[in-house]
Amino acid sequence: MIMGLTGGIASGKSTVSAMFVDKGARLVDADVIAREVMLPGHPVLAAAVQQFGEDILLPDGRLNRARLGEIVFNDSEARQKLNDLTHPAIRREIKNRMYALEQEDPQRLILVDIPLLYESELDNLFEEIAVVYVPRELQLARLMERNGLTLQQAEGRLQAQMDIELKRSRANYVIDNSRDLAYAKQQVDVLWDRLGLL
Repeated sequence: MIMGLTGGIASGKSTVSAMFVDKGARLVDADVIAREVMLPGHPVLAAAVQQFGEDILLPDGRLNRARLGEIVFNDSEARQKLNDLTHPAIRREIKNRMYALEQEDPQRLILVDIPLLYESELDNLFEEIAVVYVPRELQLARLMERNGLTLQQAEGRLQAQMDIELKRSRANYVIDNSRDLAYAKQQVDVLWDRLGLL
């Protein structure tokens, strides 16, 4: 079974993904793939440099994520241009990996962690979708603390994504990650049992 996992920025998707992996799920992580397509030598990075200029690179040729973030999180047109460059390659690789894993082990849960699952209109790929949920105020606080952002910067990043309440309303399953890890793990355990996974 293939299940999509999403949520908002700083909602704890990676933490919840790791809980599923600990139980035996296989993971396809869109963030990992997104980093891979921006490695030196990849055609997607070359296209991004052509679009946004050489100053998105560090002296050693790697992507300067902070610089690119400054550009795209404050300019919806620039963000769309970046998405147009990266999303087709990321989408292709997600599909390749999840179907390969499913073929390799059809009885196992294949969990596909995609932060922008709904925004990228990838929900039709999945039988079931789980959303890792935290209220917006907590999301803002965690994002500011984790990334050292001001309130205004954190708000900008949240506004670049679909509202967490809307994601929650569209999901088949919701994992509330607003309390401690034990609370989140308990919900993962319940969902694992409900899905009838071994």
